[in-house]
Amino acid sequence: MLSDDWHLTQDIDDFLARAGDFLRSRPALHNTPLTDLEKLRIRRPDAQGPVSAVFGRLESGGEVHAVLYLTSRGRLGLTSLSVEQTEALAVQLGALGHSPATVIADRDTATAFADSWQRRTGAAPALFWRTHLYRLGLLTPPQPLPEGRGRLVSGADREHVVRWCREFCVDVGEQSSIDVIDAGSWDLSRFGDRQFTFWQTPDGTPVSMAASTPVIGGMVRIDPVYTPAHLRGRGYAGAVTVEASRAALAAGATDVVLFTDPDNPTSNALYQRIGYVHLADFAGYSFS
Repeated sequence: MLSDDWHLTQDIDDFLARAGDFLRSRPALHNTPLTDLEKLRIRRPDAQGPVSAVFGRLESGGEVHAVLYLTSRGRLGLTSLSVEQTEALAVQLGALGHSPATVIADRDTATAFADSWQRRTGAAPALFWRTHLYRLGLLTPPQPLPEGRGRLVSGADREHVVRWCREFCVDVGEQSSIDVIDAGSWDLSRFGDRQFTFWQTPDGTPVSMAASTPVIGGMVRIDPVYTPAHLRGRGYAGAVTVEASRAALAAGATDVVLFTDPDNPTSNALYQRIGYVHLADFAGYSFS
């Protein structure tokens, strides 16, 4: 227990039983904790075994108001906290001997915790990730659509998907995922549990790709969307994103979300044209 209101556990089943309703109450904003926690639940050594991570819930009046999770690799995930709450959390985590390597949260929470952790430990934070979060409103296919059609990938497409995911990681500088892919551990990569959609030309050649997470708490995240550099600017990314979004809705998703690079005005404009609405900003910091 961190304080009178924070409760810590390594029992992920108990944690989700107590905090699951809170996470599902805002599935778009909580999309990253929902997917991260589901992977931690599934990938533990066995069905009854512990998870080498710490989970916390902030309770007041018998209700959960925030959660945290700290993985064995030091990734700290937070839902929205006030500046005062991040200050207290930094002090209390340090007192318990926990030392996060990174923090990811909505921009204000991540920045506040990074500042608090630096004051507590002297570890300088470095911004390594910032993004816009969009949520699908009314899906609006681009007009005109490029020639071709969308299709779900099959097992025969695995090599193609793995190659394109690696190219995507190279483009965005996601070295940790490159290392996992190169080690032959595709199923353990962040892409291993996803459903992929291709946009293909009339002759059947794939020209763009979009992936979607499983439905969790009514939420699906489209990630990544990738078109090889020599095929960009032809409308393929918009077309494949629409197809993946349709598939998510058909699978029962009530909240379809995606992240975008704030420094890429082309992709931000594209997603807004097909019906995505800016919801919030998120950030990630690493600590020296």
